[in-house]
Amino acid sequence: MTQTSDFSSLPRAAVSCAVVRDGQLLMVRRRNPPNAGRLALPGGKIEPGERLADAAERELREETGVRAMSREPFTAMDVMERDSEGRLRFHYVVVVMRMEWEAGEPIAGDDAVHACWMDLKAFTAAKGDVCPTALAVALHLLGAGNQR
Repeated sequence: MTQTSDFSSLPRAAVSCAVVRDGQLLMVRRRNPPNAGRLALPGGKIEPGERLADAAERELREETGVRAMSREPFTAMDVMERDSEGRLRFHYVVVVMRMEWEAGEPIAGDDAVHACWMDLKAFTAAKGDVCPTALAVALHLLGAGNQR
């Protein structure tokens, strides 16, 4: 089966930003695919020649207005979508960067329609409204004994 894509037949590199402050994780409601309309970690595509840390800091500022310093990669994951016939629509390899909040309160911008801090209780209440990859990161980072 030949695969086609809306963007490219090759995977695209992207970053997500995991910013924890006072037991809450910074989240956005995404305007565009992937995960349009759902709560997700802020982030986006890495530009050619851009380092992971720089991409994460730029994307975070563009989507939320928050400033944070990239510390280290937390995890990496594939984000793929296929059409009803199984053809690849897009494939992102997303590196989740652990980041340290420096300044600012979230204000939605760029690809975000909403930005907010969420604690573990809010994630539980949101259930299916949170994209699965962001939920997995949140449960790990905000789970008992992991909150900062």
